[in-house]
Amino acid sequence: MTVPEPVLQALDKIDAMMAKYPTVSQYEKLKEIEKKTGYSKVYFFLLAIAVISTIVYTLGGAKLVTDLVSFVYPAYMSFKAIDSSNVGDDTQWLTYWVVFSFFTIIESIAGFLTDFIPFYFPLKVSFFIWLYHPKFLGAGMVYSQAIKPFVMPYLNSMSAVQKKSD
Repeated sequence: MTVPEPVLQALDKIDAMMAKYPTVSQYEKLKEIEKKTGYSKVYFFLLAIAVISTIVYTLGGAKLVTDLVSFVYPAYMSFKAIDSSNVGDDTQWLTYWVVFSFFTIIESIAGFLTDFIPFYFPLKVSFFIWLYHPKFLGAGMVYSQAIKPFVMPYLNSMSAVQKKSD
């Protein structure tokens, strides 16, 4: 049986990504397994990802998956932004965390409503990926159009009160 060309291209892309991050993907160990079995290391990598995903979903459900998606990558990138000299990435990740916090507070207050929203957790994952994905950077838009107009008048009045007391 022959493998279709688009599948081979996808496997090559995954292999290139694995080679780019050899520590995370355990590239050398997978190359050894590939030599022993004759099957592509990408298959074993995808199998490991499927097993880990299944375990995480089984242990914590959709909520844990969405919490990991909305926290792990942004936290990693925030650590990188702290050590970089680029101010733009600092602003982007601070904005993301403001939106994340705002959403988390709203979700905890109105959590009972999530039961009535079909496909809530896949929508939440999609929303958070849209917030931090470099192509979209939705956090800046949500902050400037939804959160800032709501919060800034209160912050300005609090600053004015604080200046009067000084």
